[in-house]
Amino acid sequence: QVQLVESGGGLVQAGGSLRLSCAASGGTFSNYDIAWFRQTPGKERDFVAIISWSGYRLSYGGSVKGRFTISRDVARNTVYLQMSSLKPEDTAVYYCAAQNGAGEYVYRGQGTQVTVSS
Repeated sequence: QVQLVESGGGLVQAGGSLRLSCAASGGTFSNYDIAWFRQTPGKERDFVAIISWSGYRLSYGGSVKGRFTISRDVARNTVYLQMSSLKPEDTAVYYCAAQNGAGEYVYRGQGTQVTVSS
């Protein structure tokens, strides 16, 4: 079983940057594509980005494309989300999730809070 732990959230001013980390343990990390989602109370979860197990296939949600970058370090079992040009509407709990070959999200972390002040 894979455990995912996010870190790196915090309070930042609009226009600033943060880097989130998603550290995996307890399983074969390279078997999974890893995605970032975000969620605010009362809203549907929002897809942020996904990276394949190889690191070669990337995809981003429309609202973050060009501002966020996803990457992974297989040796460290960690996926990163570099967030730049942050906006107040990026405020949310960000969590990572592991997707198996059938396209199912089978593991997720607890999340880390990102707050962007105007």
